[in-house]
Amino acid sequence: MSTDLILFLGLAVVAVVTALSMLLSRNAVHSALFLALNFLAVAVLYLLMNAAFVAMVQITVYAGAIMVLFLFVIMLLGAESAAKGRNLPWQAPVAVLSGLVLLVELVYYFMVKKPEVMTAAGTVGQDFGSPAEIGRLLFDSYTLPFELTSILLLVAMVGAIILSRNEKEAE
Repeated sequence: MSTDLILFLGLAVVAVVTALSMLLSRNAVHSALFLALNFLAVAVLYLLMNAAFVAMVQITVYAGAIMVLFLFVIMLLGAESAAKGRNLPWQAPVAVLSGLVLLVELVYYFMVKKPEVMTAAGTVGQDFGSPAEIGRLLFDSYTLPFELTSILLLVAMVGAIILSRNEKEAE
């Protein structure tokens, strides 16, 4: 086994364990911190794939800004002191069924369809993950989805402003 494979497997275990810990933690702050650790493990996985730019964006945007936002909202809303809601009896069976459907889809995808990534291993270009390559892909191949995403974010921002403004005027 090569050093890269050992490092990859170790980071994959860390990413899965932190994701599960985030989901199973009863404390919202602990969940947010597990999520930050998961973001960092994924960033190092990006570095292993020679995608340094994507790794730095992962750390800056997700492990930095998004985590600060999550922690700010948790502290502002007092999620730890929130009252427990009633359990819905149909929720657990639907969750188990959804998980089984996802598992079957993943097995079908990887065992039957044989995705290109698995058959073309080792054909990653030299400029994979570079800012120039990402910009070229965004503005050549994915121009419409990129612009639709920007419009969606703008509409969400305007909607949040209008909703918060209406609540303040009602008080």
